[in-house]
Amino acid sequence: MNINRRHALVAGFGTAMSAFGISSSRAEFDGPILGAVEGGEEFWLATDAYVYGYPLVTMEMTRRVVTNMATVEGTRGPMGQFVKLRQYPDASFRDVTAPNADTLYTTAFVDVGNEPWVVSIPDMKDRYFLFPMLDGWTNVFQVPGKRTTGTGAQTYAITGPGWKGTLPNGVREYKSPTSIVWILGRIYCTGTPEDYTAVHALQDQFGLVPLSSYGKPYSPPAGTVDPSVDMKTAVREQVNRMDAVSYFNLLAALMKRNPPLPADAPELAKFEKIGLVAGKDFDAGKLKADFAKRIPQAAFDRIMLQFKVNKSVKNINGWAFDTVTGIYGTDYLNRALVTAIGLGANRIQDAVYPTSLKDAQGREYEGSNKYVMHFPKGQLPPAKGFWSLTMYDANYFFVANPINRYSISARQNLKTNPDGSIDLYIQNQSPGADKESNWLPAPKDKFVLMLRMYWPSEKTPSIVNGTWTPPAVKKVGAT
Repeated sequence: MNINRRHALVAGFGTAMSAFGISSSRAEFDGPILGAVEGGEEFWLATDAYVYGYPLVTMEMTRRVVTNMATVEGTRGPMGQFVKLRQYPDASFRDVTAPNADTLYTTAFVDVGNEPWVVSIPDMKDRYFLFPMLDGWTNVFQVPGKRTTGTGAQTYAITGPGWKGTLPNGVREYKSPTSIVWILGRIYCTGTPEDYTAVHALQDQFGLVPLSSYGKPYSPPAGTVDPSVDMKTAVREQVNRMDAVSYFNLLAALMKRNPPLPADAPELAKFEKIGLVAGKDFDAGKLKADFAKRIPQAAFDRIMLQFKVNKSVKNINGWAFDTVTGIYGTDYLNRALVTAIGLGANRIQDAVYPTSLKDAQGREYEGSNKYVMHFPKGQLPPAKGFWSLTMYDANYFFVANPINRYSISARQNLKTNPDGSIDLYIQNQSPGADKESNWLPAPKDKFVLMLRMYWPSEKTPSIVNGTWTPPAVKKVGAT
């Protein structure tokens, strides 16, 4: 692990408690982390294993919920079938946190362990899109799209671990390291009725078939519904409430069809001591029962502590963002953090999501105040795809407002100041008709801001190399 555990306890845990809403009682000697010191090195080894497997377990639990359907309905659908979101969610939407109003999703889970699956992408007519393909460990192993492969028609076969064979002419192989694959496609859409129609037509031209049916008439079979799957409880909560033995049993089973990468070998060798061996069932007899119940909470606390101690997380002008997403190498703690707070994150070259909970003075945002985000001339977010600033309430959901605007971007035809700069007005009430084009409506109470930058510029100025940073949001008065 890329963190000294005891240093985290002594130097970081107390600092981070308030940031994550951890009560003081959790830091007392009977708390899951500090009390676990009595468990010695084996306890920490078990929490290492928990952190290591958190993405794979979360991905599987997500797959079960999303695909537990007989037919495609809303945001869910059976394995091997594209789920096509047809419009942006409104303020009543509660399926997932931090929804966006910039891209329409076209997504699917496939199992490539038995045979490859073929993805056909139509001519996107120069429209911005990206179709990241995530393996079971949440690594983006391929990402066809405008940035990487252009917008012409293209066809790919996603092959699984160990597959060998011949593909049809014109079909390019994308090899997945795991059997589980999540295709998480996004297509840019302005949200107008005309553009919805155009994007819907493109979505309907995407193809997804098993290799054995490629080039033949194909109708996907109905999905099988498992009544034992919890379809209401949030996936993260389902994962976090699993006891250690159940968690490691599932992790061991998943690793049989979703093998770890070769670079993971040194870490996996350590886990044999607690009964976790890749390719074999979990040996619960090697996990000490006296500290097993402490493992899930202690491990998750270590994951969330990364906000304070992980060098990949940048905090600038009140904005926080992870600079290493999509491809994690052996940084298992960062991989688990991104899984916990942003499952399905893109590679940093494709998207950055700076998030702000406090203004320039370090005070939480309140809808009773007025705020301004000021961009000097020529200093709007440098992104080749698009950028947008989204408003969420304290629970990361859209905010109902009289103009039904949940995000603001260049497509609002922003009004410039005489000197060429641009101000965004962030407040509950309208700033006036002459400024309403630049208004991002806020709720009456606390809120959160998220800046989306798709295909961020890699040349100066760039958020990727640190030569551009989001300006602080300043309080300018009260409503």
